[in-house]
Amino acid sequence: MNNQLQKRIPLPTVWLVLLLGSLTAFGPLSMDMYLPGLPVVAHDLQASTSLVQLSLTACLIGLGAGQLIFGPMSDIYGRRKPLITTLVVYAIASFLCAFSTNIGAFVLLRFIQGMTGAAGIVIARACARDLYTGSELTKFMAMLSIVNGAAPILAPIAGGVVLNFASWQFVFFILGGIGLLMFLSTALFLPDTLPVKQRAEGGMLAVVKTFGGLLKDKWFMGIALTQGLIMSSMFAYIAGSPFVLQNLYDVTAQQFSLFFALNGVGIITAAQVTGRLAGRIHEVKFLRTGVLISFAGSILLLLTVWNKWPLAVIACALFMVVASVGMVSTSSFSLAMQSQGKSAGSAAAFLGLLPFIGGATVSPLTGLAGDSSAWPLSIVVLTCSAGAVVIFFTVVRKAFLLQKL
Repeated sequence: MNNQLQKRIPLPTVWLVLLLGSLTAFGPLSMDMYLPGLPVVAHDLQASTSLVQLSLTACLIGLGAGQLIFGPMSDIYGRRKPLITTLVVYAIASFLCAFSTNIGAFVLLRFIQGMTGAAGIVIARACARDLYTGSELTKFMAMLSIVNGAAPILAPIAGGVVLNFASWQFVFFILGGIGLLMFLSTALFLPDTLPVKQRAEGGMLAVVKTFGGLLKDKWFMGIALTQGLIMSSMFAYIAGSPFVLQNLYDVTAQQFSLFFALNGVGIITAAQVTGRLAGRIHEVKFLRTGVLISFAGSILLLLTVWNKWPLAVIACALFMVVASVGMVSTSSFSLAMQSQGKSAGSAAAFLGLLPFIGGATVSPLTGLAGDSSAWPLSIVVLTCSAGAVVIFFTVVRKAFLLQKL
């Protein structure tokens, strides 16, 4: 850890991991907790499957756009002010979601919820880069994934439990309460990790120049696109799996929550393996392994749909696709951020933007054939995974070999 920052931040590492990890979990919490209730939401708001999935798309767009806005803002104004403000708005938007009576208002509020929740994701990652570099950053990101990975495990389980005793609206009351809790925790316990002297100068013009530099950086862009496509595969799974598993395989909402939790354990396990071996095995090798596991899982998923294989097989295929995210996200973030200093917020925003753009694009595609076909899900996942393989071997690996020469 940076020695000067360590003096200014007396938080124990465990508490720091819990706080920053909880902030990065806003994305999974906002998306996953109401997943078991998607069919019920469609019924109550008298909306089609595609329209209800549009609420997921709106949240994804908000998560991407919010990172693009609040990441650079945190480079200019520090980490605390943008974070505290957006947490309040997130809580309000969550409470209002519970009172939605039509799909239009619900979709709009989901966008606001996603955009403000994005600040927690991107600023928490920027804080991590403020504090750590190199293999230490990889290890810390692996620790964050324990909290971040627990969100997709606990969120759908909690959502399934809530739906057994209350309506889907109560899920958003819980999310609003979480937003308020994070506001208090941040306001009381998280100092600003970016000193005034290290903040970006030049306002938004400097931000535009920073983004221009990132776009020209083949190494950074190759890593960003690779992890963005792998994450898009997971978002396709998030959007399509509730309907595929519950409608085609007769899985109950509670069973789906447990199924979703198992995949969350896979993400945590893969991330912890990456963190434990960081410093001994290069992050590029972890990135390659994760990409290939995802690709193999996507092929198995397509074969399962084609041959109508049983639930156990599709469970294995989806586990491979989702678990690989833990290895890919941990290694790719460390690789891409190691060369970033004052622009950590902007770089983290760009890394966070691409997955959500991809997720927003693929989520509605999984419902094109209605709620009783797994073909769109399998094709989208295979396309994303195959794209990641191509970019890794043609851009990332090539740039890595040139660096070694």
